[in-house]
Amino acid sequence: MFDVFRNLWKGIRRMFGYTTIKAIVGKDITLSDTMINAINDWKKMLNGQADWITDYVKSLRIEEGICREFTDAALAEMDTSISNEKLNKIYQKSILSLNEELQDGLGMGSMIIKPLGPDKAEFVTADNFIPISFDDNKKPVDVGFLTVRRVGESDYYTRFERHYFTDGNLTIENKCYHSQSREDIGMLCSLDSIPEWAGINPGPVIYPGMTQMDFGYYRNPVKNKVDGSACGVSIFEAAIERIQKADIQGARLDWEYESGERAVHVDSRALKQDMNTGRFGMAKLNKRLYRGLNIEDGKDKDLLKEYSPEMRDEAYSRGMEEYKREIEFVVGLAYGDLSNVQYVEKTATEIKVAKIRKYNRVTAIQENLRECLEDFVAGLAFYNGLFTSGYEFNCEFHDSILIDEETERQQDRQDVAMGAMPLWEYRMKWYSEDEATAKSVVGTPAEVIE
Repeated sequence: MFDVFRNLWKGIRRMFGYTTIKAIVGKDITLSDTMINAINDWKKMLNGQADWITDYVKSLRIEEGICREFTDAALAEMDTSISNEKLNKIYQKSILSLNEELQDGLGMGSMIIKPLGPDKAEFVTADNFIPISFDDNKKPVDVGFLTVRRVGESDYYTRFERHYFTDGNLTIENKCYHSQSREDIGMLCSLDSIPEWAGINPGPVIYPGMTQMDFGYYRNPVKNKVDGSACGVSIFEAAIERIQKADIQGARLDWEYESGERAVHVDSRALKQDMNTGRFGMAKLNKRLYRGLNIEDGKDKDLLKEYSPEMRDEAYSRGMEEYKREIEFVVGLAYGDLSNVQYVEKTATEIKVAKIRKYNRVTAIQENLRECLEDFVAGLAFYNGLFTSGYEFNCEFHDSILIDEETERQQDRQDVAMGAMPLWEYRMKWYSEDEATAKSVVGTPAEVIE
């Protein structure tokens, strides 16, 4: 039975620090504390727990939207297979969850697709592997994998699986650590402490003839300006400040709606006391309207006063859409991918440029993913005794971004021909002309739609 394993550790756990990892490895590593902190921050953002999130400010989950949009565009028309029937069956089963896993890979900068023997595989996100060193092509040539298991309430076991080269040959070794805190790796212990790890050879085990890593490594096509290393950077790293502003703007909009609820200002004698908290107040939403209170009339005749402020939601909404458009521009999405297309006041040329920008970014993602999948297949072949030979790998991505624009233009031509769309409107949309210019040009008898 084929299976795809994922790490069971799903909590928001911070990666171990540089000093701890260096002690485990026994030498300096590429992964810096700065990069570790960045990965932790990206992970929190993806989980809606960014540092600026409070009881008042909620996450709009824009980060998820960015990763989902790029993933859907990259994988929409992917055609991939292996000529070897046995390998292809394992491969197709292994990449069933590629869409959701790639979203995490985009969000945290990188990911690894790693065979677990001849017929199983797992996706490993950036918070669960440690790049120790890279080659000139920015591929890891020495890497450690962290797998954490909790036993009972407070016993944590961490398996550190390291892949590296010895005299040009793949070498794998395993160590196990035990602690009573998920933030501390603890002390060395036996792999037998966890039943499913009992059969693992601690090694180091050398595989003569295997001269490349036995997994596929994906890295975002984004220059690392976090620490300058070859480590992958989140697809939304450059837009973090704007994402924060958008989340805060969302809180302002929510407050505008909440504070704008129609209500009645009443004398304190009209307020009801909450028996649990002891606080005085009135009901919310549809129960908030004043329906009549039997209050003894005193000196002050103005005990009640209607509250119905003017809503400013339109201004806040415009601000929100502007933030979203800025995010789209910075990360490389097209206008309307995150923002409301009704708010996008752009010329046809600007919209086309935005689509080309997205096309270029998606194409770069696809190229890196193709290389990752090719290396993963080589790993599968190795564990099936083929040593990266005896098969052919195919992976093609078809253009679905720019072609859609041409399809839309062709449809508009047909609408003009059948009279469903005015010719001047067509010119405004596709020639970036204002209404007056378009209508004047249409009046020319020799008008031809190109």
